[in-house]
Amino acid sequence: MQAAIIFETYLPKALQRALHFAGDDGFVASMPQLLRARVNASYDDVVWNNWFNANSEENLVTTPQGNHVVVAIHGGGIYATPARFEKVYRADVDRRNPAGLTGQFTGKITAKEASDVLEGRLPDGTEVPVYPFEEFRQGVADLPMCYGVILDFELAKNATNGFANYEVLKEDPNMIVRAGGVDAAAAYLDKMRDRRRSKVMGSWHRHHQVLPNEPQTRKLVLAGNSGEADTEDNEDHHYGYDARYGITGAASIIGMGRYLSVASRNRLQGARGLDFKL
Repeated sequence: MQAAIIFETYLPKALQRALHFAGDDGFVASMPQLLRARVNASYDDVVWNNWFNANSEENLVTTPQGNHVVVAIHGGGIYATPARFEKVYRADVDRRNPAGLTGQFTGKITAKEASDVLEGRLPDGTEVPVYPFEEFRQGVADLPMCYGVILDFELAKNATNGFANYEVLKEDPNMIVRAGGVDAAAAYLDKMRDRRRSKVMGSWHRHHQVLPNEPQTRKLVLAGNSGEADTEDNEDHHYGYDARYGITGAASIIGMGRYLSVASRNRLQGARGLDFKL
């Protein structure tokens, strides 16, 4: 496999290029995959020193029983295509428009999209396994590339929102879901802590600000640390390059895009192996 960083000032364009680079045999990195890449990389690697959009999302939906839950999807989801982003970008800005943005710049989703994602049915026709949080917390062997986790909304809402001690984050439900499990969260947090010997890292959400009856989606973003900046004592620097800003599900769905895309080396080397000599 071979990876490339794809950046565009217009997020749908970045995603389009990332998907094209990955092709049918590759993938655009989800949050668990980004964190795993950091665990396996040296601290001077670019994966530590830049921010990335993850191919992961958190969907706020209501179950048929009337319970509010957050359905996290890693490796795809409702907002997994440029066209889906374009739909919400170009919708009427009237807050009553069911196809537009919420007041917190979260992407609205339809009742069918919300119902389907609860069952692991995605808009592109694929079906993925969806695990209840307690089962996921106990550990799931051989997780697939794309899967979902259902987390009770109250549990997600009352989880860490801001900077927290690393040991606290190891037990944080949002962190466990975002990282891909308890062991994956611990491995990343230990390496993140050792990089700067920082005492805290950020984990952010807006679950306390949303209307839980309104189906909606947020994408996850991983902060970086470009230029070796050390912001341990700078509480006001929250621009994605903070040394300990961490992981956020609170960012607007509108903006720039930077994805880590992975493709089959054989596919990429097809044209490179051609002989152009006359």
